Amino acid sequence: MKIIAGNSNPELANAVSEHCFTNIVPSNISTFADGESSVEFLENVRGEDVFIIQSTSTPVNDNLMELMIMIDAAKRSSAKRITAVIPYFGYARQDRKSASRTPITAKLVANLLTTSGADRILTMDLHAGQIQGFFDIPVDDLTSRIVFAKDIKRRLNMYNDNHIEMVFVSPDAGGTVRARKFAEMFNGDIAIVDKRRPKAGESEVMGLIGDVEGKHAILVDDIIDSGGTLCNAAKVIMDQGALSVRAYITHGVLTNDACQKVENSVLEHLIITDSIQWRCPDNCKKTIQISTGTLFGEAIRRITNEESVSSLFNTGSNVIKTQITDKYQERTRDAEITNQREKNQTPAHQSV
Repeated sequence: MKIIAGNSNPELANAVSEHCFTNIVPSNISTFADGESSVEFLENVRGEDVFIIQSTSTPVNDNLMELMIMIDAAKRSSAKRITAVIPYFGYARQDRKSASRTPITAKLVANLLTTSGADRILTMDLHAGQIQGFFDIPVDDLTSRIVFAKDIKRRLNMYNDNHIEMVFVSPDAGGTVRARKFAEMFNGDIAIVDKRRPKAGESEVMGLIGDVEGKHAILVDDIIDSGGTLCNAAKVIMDQGALSVRAYITHGVLTNDACQKVENSVLEHLIITDSIQWRCPDNCKKTIQISTGTLFGEAIRRITNEESVSSLFNTGSNVIKTQITDKYQERTRDAEITNQREKNQTPAHQSV
């Protein structure tokens, strides 16, 4: 196994490599004076299972081009298999023709990655599940639920079997399935925000479908961009009598003054993952980032060992399994035991 990191999110790549007990392949990734990207790996990857970690976040086009160049470099270096690890898949929101004479850019990006030489895609919480069908190669779409669940239990003090009335709210009708899956994990209820979007980047909350009164509300979504929809939805939820409202959003795109909007809103916290590098100013105390390094590291380990990836997400309605953390601790413990045995092992041939 060889792990290669692009420039989009080096902190996440380090966390992944730490879980996999390996080092990141040293490389020179630079930009010429005219803006062209240059890539050179400083370690042999011939015959290796290569994982290239790169989110296609801002600057989207630069990071996407850099990813494709790294894939091509690995292919021309005779890598056995190349997996593009894309924690945040940019252009995913352009997954259909929204008007006449418009492209389906998500499909175009899928074609570009495949043509570049990627053999497999590992990503997390695609904006639309059907994007997996845009690829003619295997796609593993991880979910942040297993990471968020532990944080939800901690913040609501649920470790002592305390019964807490919870409702999981989807900011739009399209995220209902996501909210329902969270609700099944915690035996909670669901609600849906009824909104309309007058134009791109703007939304107007019309009402709330479901009962939130006297409950702790948790907004769940895959992307937060400008933050307007989320903050408006949080206000409506509190106006309907919720005890508190938090938000768990996988990808923190957070454009313009989104962090400040969250800071000035009724939200207690906004929890995002590190699929996109941290970009909030220091004065934003409500926005909190949690790591998915263990999640991606475990998925990479299973792919390399040809093990099941989907079994990571076998969560019951009453029990939240922490398979990733347990597996990591088990591997660490086994490694320590093995090292101790090797130190104490008696030589095979002894003089009598």
